[in-house]
Amino acid sequence: MREERFADAGRGIRLCYAEAGDPAGEPLLLIMGLGQQLVAWPAGFVELLEQRGYRVIMFDNRDTGRSTHADYPPPSLGRILAGRIPAHAYHLGDLARDTAGLLDALDIPSAHLVGVSMGGMIAQTVAAHFPHRVRTLTSIMSTTGARFVGRPRLSTWRLMAAPPPRSRDEAVDRSVRLFRHIGSHGFPFDEPALRARAGAAWDRDHSAAGVGRQLAAIFASGDRTRELRQIRVPTLVVHGDRDRMVHPSGGRMTHRTIAGSRLVVIPGLGHDCPAGVWPTLADLIAGHARMEAGDVAA
Repeated sequence: MREERFADAGRGIRLCYAEAGDPAGEPLLLIMGLGQQLVAWPAGFVELLEQRGYRVIMFDNRDTGRSTHADYPPPSLGRILAGRIPAHAYHLGDLARDTAGLLDALDIPSAHLVGVSMGGMIAQTVAAHFPHRVRTLTSIMSTTGARFVGRPRLSTWRLMAAPPPRSRDEAVDRSVRLFRHIGSHGFPFDEPALRARAGAAWDRDHSAAGVGRQLAAIFASGDRTRELRQIRVPTLVVHGDRDRMVHPSGGRMTHRTIAGSRLVVIPGLGHDCPAGVWPTLADLIAGHARMEAGDVAA
């Protein structure tokens, strides 16, 4: 286990984070998706980024893991889908400010941002509102919030609507069912590794309310197309062609919306990070950062 620390991100938000790699390397901030904690990043994938010389930083978004949790009840899935979200609920802009606040706390002027799913949405929002904090943006299996693109399959919604787990065993079994469905059918499924990560997540935090509040934040932010058109930082968009959580149309729309971005579609990849894709993904991220370094420095 990597040492976990805490940082004051401002506005009463305390984020739990961990670091890996060369402390003097270029900072690379990994932003996880809906309901997922920093332990969801596969250790082998993080090690590949370390080997490429980066200072890798992972953290729990608010309402997950050991970071600050909100104290208001989440709206039901039905209310979220109907757009009936309380005015006091936070949104992606707040999560983006948390991310910038973490960089402040770590005294990092700018970093390479890599976000998956909701984490991609957060990274996009940081790039739109705080471009000076972003050296490069890599948006993975994410979308723009535009209607009719990047939506989960109905079968995925059914799995997400299941009652929250009441025990560690239930949580692990549910994670296996979900990722067997949304995961990469073109790559081997490593059930023991998934069970280990799911168990570690339960041990750190098993509050289910945060997932609902984060999902509400996504829907409260609506269609972000106009916002994303403002992005001028070097952007790489990565998506799998087998994604049942965020339909591949979300990646295509992200690419079309962000001027000058590059789209890479990985055959067989779903909504996870299987071992078979780690080298490809690490090479894409590192290559993007290296290729754009001259432009960023200028």
